[in-house]
Amino acid sequence: MTAFALDDPYDRGSGLPRPGSLLRSAADSIPPSGLVVLAIFSVQLGAGFAKELFAALPPSAVVFLRITAGALIMGAFARPRLKGLAWRDWAVGLGFGLTLALMNLSFYEALSRLPMGIAVAIEFLGPLGVAVAASRRRVDLVWVGLAAAGVALLAPWGGSATVQWAGIGFAVLAALGWAAYILLSAAAGRRFPGTTGLSFAMIVSAVVIAPVGATTGGAELLRPELLLIGLGVGLLSSVIPYSLELQALRRMPKHVFGILMSLEPAVAALIGVLLLSELLHVQQWAAIICIVAASLGSTRAARRVK
Repeated sequence: MTAFALDDPYDRGSGLPRPGSLLRSAADSIPPSGLVVLAIFSVQLGAGFAKELFAALPPSAVVFLRITAGALIMGAFARPRLKGLAWRDWAVGLGFGLTLALMNLSFYEALSRLPMGIAVAIEFLGPLGVAVAASRRRVDLVWVGLAAAGVALLAPWGGSATVQWAGIGFAVLAALGWAAYILLSAAAGRRFPGTTGLSFAMIVSAVVIAPVGATTGGAELLRPELLLIGLGVGLLSSVIPYSLELQALRRMPKHVFGILMSLEPAVAALIGVLLLSELLHVQQWAAIICIVAASLGSTRAARRVK
């Protein structure tokens, strides 16, 4: 009886489809590559709206709003069980949450100083570094060199007004945080069932960032319109893309997923142009293309040797 109730896509009282089944059916009707593209656009739209909040709130307060909104939503759907956790589980979960807080804080500080496309391109060096570090192929040196050339093109050697050294520094910290996030995410996946590891990490992250975010945001955090935008940023940046990526990974090879994700810096630059009017120079577009090409090359080369 219970199994039938769980599998039945219709509400037995009204005869109407269950909301969950409608969402799954809608997701299943979209090709997995389309889900990944939607997830990428969702993340970057969230970053774009977050950057618009910087006019009213400092980056640390916006991070607090985003992570808290994401933690509340994720916690409601994937409540982590704390009873019976070993100390190693706690260590992984707490480290995961701390990394998530520092990664997002660094990225938003970079975003406040750099155009979106540039900040995301530099941050993307994190997963590229993890992929190259796990490899023993000489060809990966080509991709490292290409990525380094991209960063060199982005550096404000001539005192560019749109790029600051402090912004690049924060973006590099975000890249290191993303690399640590990847490793800790895998560790949490082995110790926590389903998505409860991420939910646990987001709750920890919200607690860690709360003192800084609440102090810098002050009474402005209580404005209803800012809270609403913060909720939207949390949905677009965390909940929606993670759900879409999870659905896509169930239906496509991981190497194809990695190739599509390599397009994220280019999408960030496009969103920056369309949403924030952040026009980039030819040299900056060339730098983003170098980093995207390095990520694509590394992912495709890894697939060929398997």
